[in-house]
Amino acid sequence: MTKRFDFNKGLVDLEEIVKTMESGDLSLEDSLAYFSKGVELTKSCQSALDKASQKISKLTEQDGFTSETPLNDS
Repeated sequence: MTKRFDFNKGLVDLEEIVKTMESGDLSLEDSLAYFSKGVELTKSCQSALDKASQKISKLTEQDGFTSETPLNDS
């Protein structure tokens, strides 16, 4: 069974990685390990966003909502 990626948890984990790396208290090896994990999380988050965008496009296309309307800033 494939474990489903939790986008919100991924963002929280990325924030923690950034804070830890910005502290400057890591060895080079630890910094590389955190960086590697950050890259993996970034890819997973981007993939989740891409899938959500594709799903929205498909759903709006099926409903005939093909024109985009900008949101008001107010």
